[in-house]
Amino acid sequence: MSNTVKHPHLELQRFHGMVTVAPQMLELFELIRRAGRSSATVLVRGESGTGKELVAAALHHESPRSGSAFHAVNCATFTSEMLASELFGHVRGAFTGAVRDRKGLLELAHRGTLFLDEVAELPLELQARLLRVLQVQRFTPVGGTVEQEVDVRLLSATNAALRQLVHDGRFREDLMYRLRVVVLYLPRLVDRTGDLEALTWHFVDQFNARGGRRVHALSAEAWAHMAGYAWPGNVRELQNNLEQAFVLGEGPVIEAHELAPELRGEGPESLHASEPDDHGKTLEDLQRDALLDAFRVTGGHRGQMAERLGISRPTLYRRLKKHGLI
Repeated sequence: MSNTVKHPHLELQRFHGMVTVAPQMLELFELIRRAGRSSATVLVRGESGTGKELVAAALHHESPRSGSAFHAVNCATFTSEMLASELFGHVRGAFTGAVRDRKGLLELAHRGTLFLDEVAELPLELQARLLRVLQVQRFTPVGGTVEQEVDVRLLSATNAALRQLVHDGRFREDLMYRLRVVVLYLPRLVDRTGDLEALTWHFVDQFNARGGRRVHALSAEAWAHMAGYAWPGNVRELQNNLEQAFVLGEGPVIEAHELAPELRGEGPESLHASEPDDHGKTLEDLQRDALLDAFRVTGGHRGQMAERLGISRPTLYRRLKKHGLI
């Protein structure tokens, strides 16, 4: 038995930035083509890191609106006031610091598409305003008094069950029905037949093309760890792990020790939150340290922090809030 796993010859299927060999994804691509032809709202369901924004962009590019703008916003990364301004825009003097009129994404996406990622995080006070946009295609900027007309197709995504949120009183039922006219389900990486191997080598090829270290194989031990891992962060986590291996490792073979500790069943994730490690630190301590380190390196840029930590932006927001860092 070989001690390494070498690059296989796979025929990758490419679709608006998505790469796959999995029949589950090819079925999804066909559904995107069909849904793209209409102006119906679409809700994309899927776990963090599966590529929900790529699906939304594909829906836009497959639609008659493809010649107009596509804008995306993550509802979990803004306060309620900031998100209102981001979506609806504001007029001069609407709040402290509003020194000039500012167009919101709804206006910028006129005749195009607006994608609301993590729509389950949309504050209740903004849900009624968004419902009106869907009902009459009109909105009022923050601090304004004059309604504006807008022609926009709304797409949204979440990994939460909106029906449960409606039951809990955290999401409007009428808005839920408006958002989920069409529902597309994006499968987890582990449910995409053949894609762990295909995407591994797709990312290896990308990193090889940057220059520097060139990889032509994975050790059998490294591949065994990868194949046995649940990949809760899905494609994003896979990409981040392989990039880490490229940065920290050397030589033409990716070795097991170059992978993140959790893939090997080691590291902070194996600790109980209140159980100290060999240095007297608990999981909570280690998590906070990682957040502070990412903040220092990125200057507090949340998108870059999330990428560095291998987590989604909503998860980053929740951890920052949990540790009192926002």
